[in-house]
Amino acid sequence: MSTFVSMLLMFLVIILVTQVSANNNACPKCGDIEVPYPLSTDDNCGDPKYRVYCNDGILEFMSAGGFYYKILSIDPSAYKLIISPPSIQANTCYSSDLPLGGLRLDQNLPFNVSTHNTVMLLNCSDSILPSPLNCTAASICRQFEEKSEEGSGCRNTLCCHYLKDSAMTSHMIRVRVGGCTAYTCLVNWRSGASFDSWDYGIELQWVPPQLTLV
Repeated sequence: MSTFVSMLLMFLVIILVTQVSANNNACPKCGDIEVPYPLSTDDNCGDPKYRVYCNDGILEFMSAGGFYYKILSIDPSAYKLIISPPSIQANTCYSSDLPLGGLRLDQNLPFNVSTHNTVMLLNCSDSILPSPLNCTAASICRQFEEKSEEGSGCRNTLCCHYLKDSAMTSHMIRVRVGGCTAYTCLVNWRSGASFDSWDYGIELQWVPPQLTLV
């Protein structure tokens, strides 16, 4: 048997053993959601660096500030999950995670905010105007304010939207008093998409565990 064939077979065996090991170490379902490896709901399954939380049958992701966001879906083949944006408190236009500065991820963990998110910032101060965001009357945040029950408390405030691209920090969606006090987010939004087709969520991606060959 040639060296190349031997190495190929060894590689395939490693992949197979790793996959079987991952399947055997997957965590139990949380409510109706499967918890695929490497996500971990306790110390006995998954990889502890990929910790998520099963609270009363609801699978949640915890930010660096200790705020819990409901996990809406998981795509293990793409190493991605989608969390629910925080609620906007009625009649205040304040995001529920405003006291923590919005969504902030621990940069020591293998999660980051993907580039498929279109963020709407609401109830902003004039200080945001010099930024390269779309704060015009044509911004999609105006549709959110007018057509969404949750956004109704933000009507007639300064609002903006932007695509979370690779040039921005991939570990935060920031809100603050004196800046913008509320936000929401769409996944894979396309210009011209009808309001009824908007997919609300914040897509996070994770770096897959690396194979360690001994």
